[in-house]
Amino acid sequence: MLQVLAIIPARGGSKGLPRKNLRPLGGHPLVAWAVAAGLQAKCVSRTVCSTDDPEIAEAARKYGAEVPFLRPPELAQDLTLDLPVFQHALDWFDRHEAWRPDTVVQLRPTSPLRLPGMVDEGIRMLANDPQATAVRAVCPAPCNPHKMWRLAQDAGATLPYMRNLLDVPGIEEPYNAPRQALPPVWWQIGTVDVVRAEVIRSGSMTGPRILPLKVDAKIAIDIDGEESLHLAELLQAKTDCVRPRPALSWDRVRLLVLDVDGTLTPGTIYYGPEGEELKRFHTHDGKGLAMVREAGVEVAIVTQESTPFTAARAKKLGINEVHIGINDKLALVREICRQHGLTLPEVAYVGDDLGDLPAMTAIAEAGGISCAVADARPEVRNAAVFISSHRGGEGAVRDVCDLIVHSRKSA
Repeated sequence: MLQVLAIIPARGGSKGLPRKNLRPLGGHPLVAWAVAAGLQAKCVSRTVCSTDDPEIAEAARKYGAEVPFLRPPELAQDLTLDLPVFQHALDWFDRHEAWRPDTVVQLRPTSPLRLPGMVDEGIRMLANDPQATAVRAVCPAPCNPHKMWRLAQDAGATLPYMRNLLDVPGIEEPYNAPRQALPPVWWQIGTVDVVRAEVIRSGSMTGPRILPLKVDAKIAIDIDGEESLHLAELLQAKTDCVRPRPALSWDRVRLLVLDVDGTLTPGTIYYGPEGEELKRFHTHDGKGLAMVREAGVEVAIVTQESTPFTAARAKKLGINEVHIGINDKLALVREICRQHGLTLPEVAYVGDDLGDLPAMTAIAEAGGISCAVADARPEVRNAAVFISSHRGGEGAVRDVCDLIVHSRKSA
Protein backbone atom coordinates (compact mmCIF):
# COMPACT_ATOMS: atom_id res chain seq x y z
CA MET A 1 0.00 0.00 0.00
CA LEU A 2 1.27 3.46 -0.91
CA GLN A 3 2.44 5.31 2.20
CA VAL A 4 1.50 8.99 2.02
CA LEU A 5 2.59 11.62 4.52
CA ALA A 6 0.70 14.93 4.60
CA ILE A 7 2.80 17.71 6.13
CA ILE A 8 1.34 20.98 7.36
CA PRO A 9 4.11 23.60 7.65
CA ALA A 10 3.00 26.12 10.27
CA ARG A 11 5.70 28.19 11.90
CA GLY A 12 4.89 30.62 14.69
CA GLY A 13 6.45 33.77 13.27
CA SER A 14 4.73 35.93 10.68
CA LYS A 15 5.36 39.56 9.82
CA GLY A 16 2.44 40.33 7.49
CA LEU A 17 -0.25 38.80 9.70
CA PRO A 18 1.07 38.02 13.20
CA ARG A 19 0.20 34.52 14.48
CA LYS A 20 -1.63 33.94 11.22
CA ASN A 21 -1.70 30.14 11.46
CA LEU A 22 -3.88 30.53 14.56
CA ARG A 23 -6.12 33.26 13.17
CA PRO A 24 -9.76 32.11 12.95
CA LEU A 25 -11.50 31.36 9.68
CA GLY A 26 -15.08 30.19 9.84
CA GLY A 27 -14.67 29.65 13.57
CA HIS A 28 -11.52 27.52 13.31
CA PRO A 29 -7.80 28.41 13.28
CA LEU A 30 -6.17 28.34 9.84
CA VAL A 31 -4.04 25.34 10.79
CA ALA A 32 -7.25 23.35 11.39
CA TRP A 33 -8.30 23.74 7.74
CA ALA A 34 -5.08 22.08 6.60
CA VAL A 35 -5.51 19.32 9.19
CA ALA A 36 -9.04 18.67 7.91
CA ALA A 37 -7.78 18.34 4.32
CA GLY A 38 -5.26 15.70 5.37
CA LEU A 39 -7.65 13.72 7.55
CA GLN A 40 -10.45 13.57 4.96
CA ALA A 41 -8.15 12.32 2.20
CA LYS A 42 -8.56 8.57 1.77
CA CYS A 43 -5.07 8.19 0.27
CA VAL A 44 -3.23 9.96 3.12
CA SER A 45 -1.66 7.62 5.68
CA ARG A 46 -0.65 10.22 8.27
CA THR A 47 -1.30 13.94 8.76
CA VAL A 48 1.51 15.74 10.58
CA CYS A 49 2.03 19.38 11.55
CA SER A 50 5.60 20.67 11.42
CA THR A 51 5.83 23.69 13.69
CA ASP A 52 8.23 25.40 16.05
CA ASP A 53 5.37 26.83 18.10
CA PRO A 54 3.83 24.91 21.08
CA GLU A 55 0.52 26.78 20.76
CA ILE A 56 0.18 25.85 17.09
CA ALA A 57 1.16 22.28 17.98
CA GLU A 58 -1.61 22.14 20.59
CA ALA A 59 -4.18 23.47 18.13
CA ALA A 60 -3.14 20.97 15.46
CA ARG A 61 -3.43 18.08 17.93
CA LYS A 62 -6.89 19.17 19.04
CA TYR A 63 -8.08 18.94 15.45
CA GLY A 64 -6.58 15.48 14.96
CA ALA A 65 -3.09 15.99 13.51
CA GLU A 66 0.05 14.32 14.75
CA VAL A 67 2.78 16.60 16.13
CA PRO A 68 5.52 14.13 17.04
CA PHE A 69 8.26 16.79 17.11
CA LEU A 70 8.81 20.54 17.28
CA ARG A 71 10.70 22.00 14.35
CA PRO A 72 14.13 23.46 15.24
CA PRO A 73 14.14 27.29 15.43
CA GLU A 74 16.70 27.53 12.63
CA LEU A 75 14.11 25.95 10.31
CA ALA A 76 11.42 28.47 11.22
CA GLN A 77 12.92 31.75 10.04
CA ASP A 78 11.37 34.28 7.64
CA LEU A 79 13.55 33.11 4.74
CA THR A 80 13.49 29.38 5.51
CA LEU A 81 12.68 27.35 2.39
CA ASP A 82 10.24 24.44 2.28
CA LEU A 83 12.92 21.92 1.33
CA PRO A 84 14.90 21.72 4.62
CA VAL A 85 11.65 21.67 6.59
CA PHE A 86 10.38 18.66 4.66
CA GLN A 87 13.75 16.94 4.71
CA HIS A 88 13.81 17.38 8.48
CA ALA A 89 10.40 15.69 8.81
CA LEU A 90 11.36 12.76 6.57
CA ASP A 91 14.64 12.32 8.43
CA TRP A 92 12.84 12.40 11.79
CA PHE A 93 10.47 9.59 10.82
CA ASP A 94 13.32 7.58 9.34
CA ARG A 95 15.44 7.87 12.49
CA HIS A 96 12.74 7.59 15.15
CA GLU A 97 10.21 5.21 13.58
CA ALA A 98 12.09 3.61 10.68
CA TRP A 99 9.21 4.83 8.49
CA ARG A 100 9.90 6.02 4.96
CA PRO A 101 6.76 7.22 3.16
CA ASP A 102 6.56 7.00 -0.62
CA THR A 103 4.76 10.29 -1.22
CA VAL A 104 4.54 13.63 0.56
CA VAL A 105 1.67 16.12 0.40
CA GLN A 106 2.13 19.75 1.38
CA LEU A 107 -0.96 21.41 2.87
CA ARG A 108 -0.36 25.08 3.62
CA PRO A 109 -2.64 26.61 6.28
CA THR A 110 -2.61 29.91 4.39
CA SER A 111 -4.37 28.33 1.38
CA PRO A 112 -7.33 26.90 3.30
CA LEU A 113 -10.00 26.34 0.63
CA ARG A 114 -9.86 22.83 -0.82
CA LEU A 115 -12.67 20.96 -2.52
CA PRO A 116 -13.58 17.42 -1.39
CA GLY A 117 -11.43 14.84 -3.17
CA MET A 118 -8.83 17.36 -4.33
CA VAL A 119 -5.98 15.95 -2.23
CA ASP A 120 -6.76 12.38 -3.28
CA GLU A 121 -6.88 13.44 -6.94
CA GLY A 122 -3.39 14.91 -6.72
CA ILE A 123 -2.03 11.78 -5.06
CA ARG A 124 -3.59 9.51 -7.70
CA MET A 125 -2.26 11.68 -10.53
CA LEU A 126 1.29 11.18 -9.28
CA ALA A 127 0.80 7.47 -8.58
CA ASN A 128 -0.57 6.87 -12.09
CA ASP A 129 2.38 8.53 -13.87
CA PRO A 130 5.66 6.80 -12.97
CA GLN A 131 7.68 9.45 -14.84
CA ALA A 132 6.18 12.40 -12.94
CA THR A 133 8.08 13.75 -9.95
CA ALA A 134 5.39 16.02 -8.48
CA VAL A 135 1.90 17.46 -8.82
CA ARG A 136 1.22 21.12 -8.17
CA ALA A 137 -2.12 22.91 -7.94
CA VAL A 138 -2.51 25.66 -10.56
CA CYS A 139 -5.25 27.97 -11.76
CA PRO A 140 -5.54 30.39 -14.71
CA ALA A 141 -3.20 33.33 -14.05
CA PRO A 142 -5.10 36.40 -12.81
CA CYS A 143 -2.74 38.65 -14.81
CA ASN A 144 -1.27 37.79 -18.21
CA PRO A 145 2.54 38.01 -17.98
CA HIS A 146 2.76 38.71 -21.72
CA LYS A 147 1.39 42.16 -20.95
CA MET A 148 3.89 42.83 -18.18
CA TRP A 149 6.89 45.14 -18.38
CA ARG A 150 10.31 45.76 -16.90
CA LEU A 151 11.23 49.37 -16.25
CA ALA A 152 14.53 50.63 -17.55
CA GLN A 153 16.16 50.92 -14.11
CA ASP A 154 15.03 47.40 -13.19
CA ALA A 155 16.32 45.91 -16.44
CA GLY A 156 19.72 47.61 -16.30
CA ALA A 157 19.07 49.48 -19.53
CA THR A 158 20.86 52.71 -20.45
CA LEU A 159 17.79 54.20 -22.18
CA PRO A 160 14.61 55.25 -20.30
CA TYR A 161 12.28 52.91 -22.17
CA MET A 162 10.33 49.94 -20.87
CA ARG A 163 10.97 46.40 -22.09
CA ASN A 164 8.31 43.73 -22.30
CA LEU A 165 8.79 40.87 -19.85
CA LEU A 166 8.15 37.96 -22.24
CA ASP A 167 8.42 37.35 -25.95
CA VAL A 168 6.03 35.05 -27.83
CA PRO A 169 7.26 33.22 -30.94
CA GLY A 170 5.17 34.28 -33.94
CA ILE A 171 3.71 37.36 -32.26
CA GLU A 172 5.83 40.47 -32.82
CA GLU A 173 4.22 42.61 -30.11
CA PRO A 174 2.47 40.33 -27.61
CA TYR A 175 1.68 43.27 -25.34
CA ASN A 176 -0.50 44.72 -28.14
CA ALA A 177 -2.14 41.42 -29.07
CA PRO A 178 -5.64 40.48 -27.89
CA ARG A 179 -5.70 38.24 -24.84
CA GLN A 180 -7.29 35.42 -26.83
CA ALA A 181 -4.28 35.30 -29.17
CA LEU A 182 -1.77 34.82 -26.37
CA PRO A 183 -0.72 31.44 -24.91
CA PRO A 184 -2.70 30.41 -21.81
CA VAL A 185 -0.71 30.82 -18.62
CA TRP A 186 -1.22 29.00 -15.30
CA TRP A 187 -0.37 30.32 -11.87
CA GLN A 188 0.93 28.00 -9.15
CA ILE A 189 -0.98 28.27 -5.88
CA GLY A 190 -0.46 26.84 -2.43
CA THR A 191 -3.57 24.68 -2.18
CA VAL A 192 -2.00 21.24 -2.73
CA ASP A 193 1.49 20.01 -3.61
CA VAL A 194 2.23 16.30 -4.03
CA VAL A 195 5.80 15.08 -4.48
CA ARG A 196 7.66 11.81 -4.34
CA ALA A 197 9.58 11.50 -1.07
CA GLU A 198 12.73 10.43 -2.94
CA VAL A 199 12.67 13.74 -4.83
CA ILE A 200 12.67 15.67 -1.54
CA ARG A 201 15.47 13.52 -0.16
CA SER A 202 17.51 14.20 -3.31
CA GLY A 203 17.19 17.98 -2.91
CA SER A 204 14.06 19.33 -4.63
CA MET A 205 10.46 20.08 -3.71
CA THR A 206 9.21 19.18 -7.19
CA GLY A 207 11.79 17.57 -9.46
CA PRO A 208 11.69 18.31 -13.19
CA ARG A 209 8.42 16.66 -14.29
CA ILE A 210 5.45 18.38 -12.64
CA LEU A 211 1.83 17.55 -13.40
CA PRO A 212 -0.86 20.26 -13.15
CA LEU A 213 -3.75 19.84 -10.75
CA LYS A 214 -6.15 22.39 -12.20
CA VAL A 215 -8.08 24.33 -9.57
CA ASP A 216 -10.88 26.87 -9.85
CA ALA A 217 -9.43 30.36 -9.47
CA LYS A 218 -12.27 31.21 -7.07
CA ILE A 219 -10.64 29.19 -4.29
CA ALA A 220 -7.07 30.23 -5.10
CA ILE A 221 -6.26 32.40 -2.13
CA ASP A 222 -3.07 32.96 -0.13
CA ILE A 223 -3.68 34.56 3.24
CA ASP A 224 -0.94 36.98 4.20
CA GLY A 225 -2.82 40.01 5.55
CA GLU A 226 -6.09 41.23 6.97
CA GLU A 227 -7.61 41.86 3.53
CA SER A 228 -6.90 38.36 2.23
CA LEU A 229 -8.17 36.86 5.50
CA HIS A 230 -11.40 38.83 5.13
CA LEU A 231 -11.74 37.65 1.52
CA ALA A 232 -11.19 34.04 2.60
CA GLU A 233 -13.94 34.45 5.18
CA LEU A 234 -16.35 35.56 2.48
CA LEU A 235 -15.32 32.77 0.09
CA GLN A 236 -15.51 29.92 2.60
CA ALA A 237 -19.08 30.89 3.49
CA LYS A 238 -20.26 30.18 -0.06
CA THR A 239 -17.88 27.36 -1.06
CA ASP A 240 -18.48 23.63 -0.66
CA CYS A 241 -14.98 23.06 0.66
CA VAL A 242 -13.39 20.69 3.17
CA ARG A 243 -14.11 22.09 6.63
CA PRO A 244 -12.61 21.32 10.02
CA ARG A 245 -14.53 19.15 12.39
CA PRO A 246 -14.98 20.53 15.89
CA ALA A 247 -11.81 20.44 17.94
CA LEU A 248 -11.37 17.17 19.80
CA SER A 249 -12.36 17.60 23.44
CA TRP A 250 -9.82 15.27 25.04
CA ASP A 251 -10.32 17.03 28.38
CA ARG A 252 -13.97 15.93 28.35
CA VAL A 253 -13.18 12.20 28.15
CA ARG A 254 -14.34 10.27 31.21
CA LEU A 255 -14.43 6.77 29.70
CA LEU A 256 -11.82 5.13 27.47
CA VAL A 257 -13.09 2.01 25.66
CA LEU A 258 -10.63 -0.35 23.98
CA ASP A 259 -10.90 -3.18 21.50
CA VAL A 260 -8.26 -5.87 21.97
CA ASP A 261 -7.16 -7.78 18.84
CA GLY A 262 -5.51 -5.36 16.45
CA THR A 263 -5.72 -2.54 19.00
CA LEU A 264 -4.18 -3.56 22.32
CA THR A 265 -2.40 -6.36 20.46
CA PRO A 266 -1.09 -6.64 16.90
CA GLY A 267 -3.48 -8.26 14.47
CA THR A 268 -1.70 -11.60 14.86
CA ILE A 269 -2.11 -14.68 17.07
CA TYR A 270 0.67 -17.14 17.87
CA TYR A 271 -0.23 -20.84 18.17
CA GLY A 272 1.87 -23.37 20.02
CA PRO A 273 2.17 -27.07 19.06
CA GLU A 274 -0.76 -28.01 21.29
CA GLY A 275 -2.99 -25.31 19.76
CA GLU A 276 -2.53 -22.88 22.63
CA GLU A 277 -2.70 -19.18 21.77
CA LEU A 278 -0.22 -16.47 22.66
CA LYS A 279 -0.81 -12.73 22.34
CA ARG A 280 1.58 -9.80 22.59
CA PHE A 281 0.77 -6.59 24.49
CA HIS A 282 2.85 -3.40 24.53
CA THR A 283 4.24 -2.06 27.81
CA HIS A 284 3.84 1.56 26.62
CA ASP A 285 0.11 0.99 26.32
CA GLY A 286 0.04 -0.42 29.83
CA LYS A 287 1.82 2.61 31.28
CA GLY A 288 -0.52 4.94 29.41
CA LEU A 289 -3.60 3.18 30.76
CA ALA A 290 -2.22 3.43 34.28
CA MET A 291 -1.79 7.21 33.84
CA VAL A 292 -5.31 7.57 32.45
CA ARG A 293 -6.80 5.74 35.41
CA GLU A 294 -4.74 7.88 37.81
CA ALA A 295 -6.23 10.93 36.08
CA GLY A 296 -9.71 9.71 37.01
CA VAL A 297 -10.78 8.27 33.66
CA GLU A 298 -12.58 4.90 33.63
CA VAL A 299 -11.15 2.27 31.26
CA ALA A 300 -13.18 -0.53 29.68
CA ILE A 301 -12.03 -3.40 27.49
CA VAL A 302 -14.60 -4.74 25.03
CA THR A 303 -13.82 -7.60 22.67
CA GLN A 304 -15.60 -10.21 20.58
CA GLU A 305 -12.94 -12.83 21.31
CA SER A 306 -13.09 -15.17 24.29
CA THR A 307 -9.57 -15.90 25.51
CA PRO A 308 -8.02 -15.91 28.99
CA PHE A 309 -5.24 -13.53 27.87
CA THR A 310 -7.47 -10.48 27.82
CA ALA A 311 -8.69 -11.03 31.36
CA ALA A 312 -5.13 -11.71 32.54
CA ARG A 313 -3.82 -8.50 30.99
CA ALA A 314 -6.72 -6.47 32.38
CA LYS A 315 -6.13 -7.88 35.88
CA LYS A 316 -2.46 -6.96 35.62
CA LEU A 317 -3.45 -3.38 34.74
CA GLY A 318 -6.17 -3.18 37.41
CA ILE A 319 -8.99 -2.73 34.89
CA ASN A 320 -12.34 -3.97 36.17
CA GLU A 321 -14.55 -3.24 33.16
CA VAL A 322 -13.59 -6.27 31.03
CA HIS A 323 -16.23 -7.57 28.62
CA ILE A 324 -15.42 -10.65 26.55
CA GLY A 325 -17.40 -12.27 23.72
CA ILE A 326 -19.35 -9.09 22.91
CA ASN A 327 -20.92 -8.79 19.47
CA ASP A 328 -22.94 -5.59 19.99
CA LYS A 329 -20.25 -3.26 21.27
CA LEU A 330 -22.33 -0.12 20.94
CA ALA A 331 -25.08 -1.50 23.20
CA LEU A 332 -22.48 -2.41 25.78
CA VAL A 333 -20.83 1.01 25.65
CA ARG A 334 -24.21 2.63 26.21
CA GLU A 335 -24.81 0.36 29.19
CA ILE A 336 -21.40 1.15 30.70
CA CYS A 337 -22.16 4.85 30.30
CA ARG A 338 -25.52 4.37 32.02
CA GLN A 339 -23.94 2.57 34.96
CA HIS A 340 -21.29 5.27 35.43
CA GLY A 341 -23.59 8.23 34.79
CA LEU A 342 -21.80 9.21 31.57
CA THR A 343 -22.83 10.13 28.03
CA LEU A 344 -21.35 9.25 24.64
CA PRO A 345 -19.70 12.70 24.21
CA GLU A 346 -17.55 11.77 27.22
CA VAL A 347 -16.28 8.56 25.58
CA ALA A 348 -13.11 7.87 23.62
CA TYR A 349 -13.12 4.56 21.74
CA VAL A 350 -10.10 2.91 20.09
CA GLY A 351 -10.70 0.26 17.43
CA ASP A 352 -9.35 -1.26 14.25
CA ASP A 353 -11.91 -3.46 12.47
CA LEU A 354 -15.49 -3.58 11.23
CA GLY A 355 -16.88 -4.82 14.56
CA ASP A 356 -15.89 -1.46 16.05
CA LEU A 357 -17.66 0.65 13.41
CA PRO A 358 -21.14 1.02 14.97
CA ALA A 359 -19.75 2.15 18.31
CA MET A 360 -17.15 4.45 16.73
CA THR A 361 -19.71 6.06 14.42
CA ALA A 362 -22.24 6.68 17.18
CA ILE A 363 -19.61 8.11 19.52
CA ALA A 364 -18.23 10.46 16.85
CA GLU A 365 -21.72 11.63 15.87
CA ALA A 366 -22.50 12.35 19.53
CA GLY A 367 -19.36 14.47 19.90
CA GLY A 368 -17.12 11.86 21.51
CA ILE A 369 -13.76 10.78 20.12
CA SER A 370 -13.54 7.70 17.89
CA CYS A 371 -9.93 6.65 17.38
CA ALA A 372 -8.33 4.26 14.90
CA VAL A 373 -4.93 2.62 15.04
CA ALA A 374 -2.60 3.35 12.13
CA ASP A 375 -3.21 -0.01 10.43
CA ALA A 376 -6.99 -0.07 10.96
CA ARG A 377 -9.31 -1.08 8.14
CA PRO A 378 -10.02 1.80 5.71
CA GLU A 379 -13.67 1.93 6.78
CA VAL A 380 -12.60 2.34 10.41
CA ARG A 381 -10.05 5.02 9.56
CA ASN A 382 -12.76 6.95 7.72
CA ALA A 383 -15.06 6.78 10.74
CA ALA A 384 -12.33 7.94 13.14
CA VAL A 385 -11.83 11.54 14.20
CA PHE A 386 -8.34 10.68 15.44
CA ILE A 387 -5.89 8.23 13.86
CA SER A 388 -2.90 7.13 15.91
CA SER A 389 0.55 7.31 14.39
CA HIS A 390 1.23 3.78 15.68
CA ARG A 391 -0.09 0.39 14.68
CA GLY A 392 -2.22 -1.81 16.92
CA GLY A 393 -0.19 -3.44 19.69
CA GLU A 394 2.72 -1.07 19.00
CA GLY A 395 1.82 1.93 21.14
CA ALA A 396 -1.36 3.18 19.46
CA VAL A 397 -3.33 3.13 22.72
CA ARG A 398 -0.52 5.08 24.43
CA ASP A 399 -0.97 7.89 21.87
CA VAL A 400 -4.60 8.27 22.94
CA CYS A 401 -3.75 8.00 26.64
CA ASP A 402 -1.12 10.74 26.36
CA LEU A 403 -3.60 13.12 24.75
CA ILE A 404 -6.20 12.50 27.46
CA VAL A 405 -3.71 12.92 30.31
CA HIS A 406 -2.09 16.00 28.78
CA SER A 407 -5.45 17.71 28.25
CA ARG A 408 -6.53 17.09 31.83
CA LYS A 409 -3.28 18.55 33.15
CA SER A 410 -3.73 21.62 30.94
CA ALA A 411 -7.39 22.16 31.84
